[in-house]
Amino acid sequence: MNPIQLVHTEVQRGILACRAASADETGLSELMLNTARWLKSTGSTQWNKLLTGEDDHRMPDAIARGDVYGFRESNREEWAGLVILQWNPSEWDHRLWGNEDGRIEQAVYIHRLIVNRDYSGRGLGSAILKWTEIGVRYPGKEFLRLDCIGSNAVLNRFYPSCGFQYRRESQGFSLYDKSLRASSLV
Repeated sequence: MNPIQLVHTEVQRGILACRAASADETGLSELMLNTARWLKSTGSTQWNKLLTGEDDHRMPDAIARGDVYGFRESNREEWAGLVILQWNPSEWDHRLWGNEDGRIEQAVYIHRLIVNRDYSGRGLGSAILKWTEIGVRYPGKEFLRLDCIGSNAVLNRFYPSCGFQYRRESQGFSLYDKSLRASSLV
C-alpha cells in the first residue's frame, strides 16, 4: 500500500473522498466505462481502449495498491467521481516524462480524473484537483503530475486554471505539474 495519507475527506460541500476498497471496484469501473462511452459519443478517442476491455491502469491492482480514490455524497451509493493518485510512476509515466530532470520519482502521478456526468457543471473536477493538493499528504514527494492529449483544448485550458504548469509536449500529450512545496501538507 502506498504511503499517501488522507487528511481531509470533504472535497466539495457534501462530496466526500475515500480510498477505494476491493468492494468498490465494480461501481468505479462502471463509472470509468460510462465516461469512456460518453467520450466516444462526443467524437473523442480518449479511453476507447476501456471499451474493448483494455485498462492500462488495471483498476483491481490500482485499488489493491491504494492508488484509487472515489468521491460520493454520504447519502448516495453512486460515485460522483474518481481519481488515481499513483505513488510510483508507471511505464506510461516513464515514457512520457522521462527522467531528464531527475525528478520522476519525486512526483505523484494523477490519472483517470473522472466526474460522473450527473455531477458535471458543479466544479467537482477542479475541487478534486484542489483536494489532491490540500486534502492529501505525500511524504517525500515534491510534485503532482498529469497529462492529457495535446489536442484536447478543454483539458489544456482546465489544468492551468487549476494551477498546473504546462511543461512540454511528449508523444502528442501535454505534460503538466504542480509543486507541493507551497503546501504545508507535503
